[in-house]
Amino acid sequence: MNTGSMSARIACDVVVIGGGAAGMMSALQAAYAGASVILLEKNEKLGKKIYITGKGRCNVTNVAELEEFFQNVPRNPRFLQAALHQFDHEDVTALLEMLGTPTKVERGGRVFPVSDKASDVTRALARGMRDAGVQVELNTAVSSVRRGEDGLWEIALTAGGVLRAQCVIVATGGASYPSTGSTGDGYRFARDNGHTVTELRGSLVGLTIDQKGPTLLQGLALKNVRVSAAVGKNKIFDELGEMLFTHFGVSGPLILSLSSHLPDDVTQANVLLDMKPGLTQEQVDQRLQREFTENARKQLSSVLLTLMPARMGPVFAQLCGMTAESPVNQITREQRLTLGRMLKALPLEIAGMRPLEEAIVTRGGIHVREITPGTMMSRVQDGLFFAGEVLDVDAHTGGFNLQIAFSTGALAGKSAAAFALEHM
Repeated sequence: MNTGSMSARIACDVVVIGGGAAGMMSALQAAYAGASVILLEKNEKLGKKIYITGKGRCNVTNVAELEEFFQNVPRNPRFLQAALHQFDHEDVTALLEMLGTPTKVERGGRVFPVSDKASDVTRALARGMRDAGVQVELNTAVSSVRRGEDGLWEIALTAGGVLRAQCVIVATGGASYPSTGSTGDGYRFARDNGHTVTELRGSLVGLTIDQKGPTLLQGLALKNVRVSAAVGKNKIFDELGEMLFTHFGVSGPLILSLSSHLPDDVTQANVLLDMKPGLTQEQVDQRLQREFTENARKQLSSVLLTLMPARMGPVFAQLCGMTAESPVNQITREQRLTLGRMLKALPLEIAGMRPLEEAIVTRGGIHVREITPGTMMSRVQDGLFFAGEVLDVDAHTGGFNLQIAFSTGALAGKSAAAFALEHM
């Protein structure tokens, strides 16, 4: 790419910065709408973050109806209404099918490529861009984005040279998983052009715990358990699923989902683990009584083995104020009731969230009040568009975040093309 000669002329109608899900979709839709497009990606390949989504299978979207979709977007869901209406999950799957990557629907409405390969999604979008005439430049970092005196956008490249375009789409991702190239460049570009960036935190991330006991269970997974959380009298989370104990506290699907609901001060939340969600409190006590009667001469550990993984027994007993070696026939009624209560509501003393760099997505970003939801164009600067995780919108696991990237990317691409062609 000969960047030096481009400083004196328009390189294209639309420059897209970022080759992830939102960037590729932006470029593709802008090209489909008749614009000339250059996509700049600072990594050596496209879609690095796509490769790690869905455990390498790429959960591309979710078939949830719109209202259910909004329920899975904790912050600014209504901002997405126009984007989701004009490009929804059916549009995503139809596009991938057209590009040679059919999809399938699994549990919870999650949609994956039939091949179970995230790489096929990236290849399909790359193939689509190539066929649509998008010029893709890899290993091309951007140092600044500014609007020139003549109204054209000037995109300065780190390696030297400037691209000039009618408009620019910033789709650089958030600040999570920096190894994929999401190092927060888009926030700097936004601030440089008068935008507000809200506080950045991790979402869909592991949680640290104050208690010593749970950290001794590193590597232990619990399946079919329920985790709930409340702030004061307001219940903010209550879901069934799987969680994992780690060296720092807790993680796994349930905990990642929980993290997106927690307030900024996570210590305000009362988080409880129900290890027997299929039983009532009374049924749990009845079972304990039966186990105690049948194992009267044995240790408490024998009873706990029937109720939880062996590794958890000693830690659970300690959290209940007992030891696993206590003879069952010496357990008092009050102690038995305590065991039952803790089986149904074991407190998890959440101390904080893991660092943003470990999060799946970023909470916070460019303030949505400064962006027109029907076009994804800046209210501050004409011809400047934003798409994807760089926005202050994030969702739960299940394909919702990728759908947001695709929807906002598609809308930004179409709108940028219309803007560029109108201002030729």
